[in-house]
Amino acid sequence: MKKNQGKQLHLGVLLYGCGHHQAAWLMPDSSVERIGDISYYQSLAQLAETGCFDAVFFADNQSFPANDVNEMPAFWLDPIVSLTAISQVTNYVGLVSTISSTFSNPFTASRQLLSLDHITNGRVGWNLVTSMTNWEALNHSMKELPSHDERYEKAEEFAALMNKLFLSWDSNEFLSNRSERQLINPVNIRPVNHNGTYFKVKGPSTTPRSPQGKPVAMQAGASRQGIALASKYADAVYSVSWNLNQAKKFREKLDEQVKQNKGFDRHIKVFPGLVTYVGRTHEEALAKKSALDEKLPVETALKRLSFFLQQDCSKWEIEKKVPPLPSAEEFTGPVGRYETILEIIHDTQPTVKELLGYLNAGGGHFTLIGTPEEIVDQMEVWLEAGVADGFNLMPPTLPDSLEDFVELIVPEMQKRDIFRKQYDGNTFREHLGLLV
Repeated sequence: MKKNQGKQLHLGVLLYGCGHHQAAWLMPDSSVERIGDISYYQSLAQLAETGCFDAVFFADNQSFPANDVNEMPAFWLDPIVSLTAISQVTNYVGLVSTISSTFSNPFTASRQLLSLDHITNGRVGWNLVTSMTNWEALNHSMKELPSHDERYEKAEEFAALMNKLFLSWDSNEFLSNRSERQLINPVNIRPVNHNGTYFKVKGPSTTPRSPQGKPVAMQAGASRQGIALASKYADAVYSVSWNLNQAKKFREKLDEQVKQNKGFDRHIKVFPGLVTYVGRTHEEALAKKSALDEKLPVETALKRLSFFLQQDCSKWEIEKKVPPLPSAEEFTGPVGRYETILEIIHDTQPTVKELLGYLNAGGGHFTLIGTPEEIVDQMEVWLEAGVADGFNLMPPTLPDSLEDFVELIVPEMQKRDIFRKQYDGNTFREHLGLLV
């Protein structure tokens, strides 16, 4: 692979239970007993910081696992509370929490994020989602989830309001002048007076703008509405791409949408999900994946597939080819993951069992198996092609797969000068090279 011309990869890691592989918790040395222990997540974040990662990230689901008593309750602790605890044992790594615009109160959410940003001196990001299940809606005084269009209409208003609250006043207006008996300068502290369809907030926030200007805005929707939302408000997006072709299409859609927004000429960073099985030999890496796949609970995997496809797959014969599926244009569920499944089927013509194997760690993200050199070769291809500014690591097992990445892959990236050897800044925005 030729020497990289100055491009640098960014890395985040999605902390999820005892790993993203559906069989991770069944392994003899799994961390399943520790998923409710905050010291476990603190140690994972410290490990990521040892590897100079840009950020640790928590997804979220606001309902107890509804379909399967053997489904991992990975969202045991509230993300912001967990990240606050993590902030006390780390110094540099960014801290990203998922926030649902469908269920959250924007005044409260912005205040919590700003508070944590002050506590950490500017290390906070937030991932805006619209949520996906009726089970969650039932926990928020709703009979069912609003329609996809309505959720994104609400998310648009939510994002705009969050920015108003994030920037509603600066700590410089806090004078604390004893001799003049002046505590606060009210001149530049004004209500936001937001009066919208879904939210009415007078403001300003009770918390001043953050040390990094405002928390880094992330977004993860791959539908037309999701990409339109990201093009206006996101600093970076998490994406689902099975292969280079899909990654290129996503980058093109996002760039085209940005061009269509008058006055929004900017580069939004893209972080595809990445699943790695790394070994000192290719055979060792394959063995790590095989050991997990052998323990895959097929019934649980079929239920997860049913959710991704929005249809009952429990009766599908696992040794036969995947039945015909509707086009992405006809699909009404989470589009990004569905397009990935269609891409996998197109590439591999799999049996149902084989499809489950491809989806069993992270649901169809870019998956690399091999030596550090083989894996970084492919990561560099995506970086050079401009389809990935970095990756959001989804370790099949935790902490083992994250340890493997830090010990084996990070040094290979550093050797090629495509990844930092130490932190150059203190804030999350500085890590990502972002302006406010």
